[in-house]
Amino acid sequence: MREASEMPRLPEIDPATATGRAAEQLAEAQKAMGSVPNLIKVLANSPAAVKGYLAMNGALATGVLPHAVRERISILTAELNGCGYCLSAHTFIGGEFAKLDSDELAAAREGRSSDPHVQALLSLTRSVVEHRGRDGEQAVAAARAAGVTDAEITEVVANVALNVLTNYFNELAGTDVDFPVVTPHTR
Repeated sequence: MREASEMPRLPEIDPATATGRAAEQLAEAQKAMGSVPNLIKVLANSPAAVKGYLAMNGALATGVLPHAVRERISILTAELNGCGYCLSAHTFIGGEFAKLDSDELAAAREGRSSDPHVQALLSLTRSVVEHRGRDGEQAVAAARAAGVTDAEITEVVANVALNVLTNYFNELAGTDVDFPVVTPHTR
């Protein structure tokens, strides 16, 4: 996470003054998300990037993985990648909207869950992030042995990819955290 004295490296696009495609994408984000977080305001420097993010996020929301599982994947990915913005955002969203309790939120940061199936999904997430998908044979075999379906395996990778996009982007851009701050353990 950036030091408080550092300035963001890319500007936020203000939804109130945005024009053209940026205004359209910010309005779509407002409609889809209920508010426009700083991630989207900074991502709006490229309306195509906002559109791509919203499309993938929306598509995965209709998949087989429940919201609470997707938030755990997001939390673990942010922790492993050291992204304070995403860790803060998904810890907040996980608690407020996915109704995960503080123990499950903390466990997700460590890649753990009291639910064996969720644990298998988080173990797969860790493998994908840490090995960048190169541990495929072992990772898929372990996931399948734990009862994870092929659709779930596919969506874990898709959710990791979406989160890697936002993790790397927020770290590069220096996006101001607009959620209660949670600092990654991994730095």
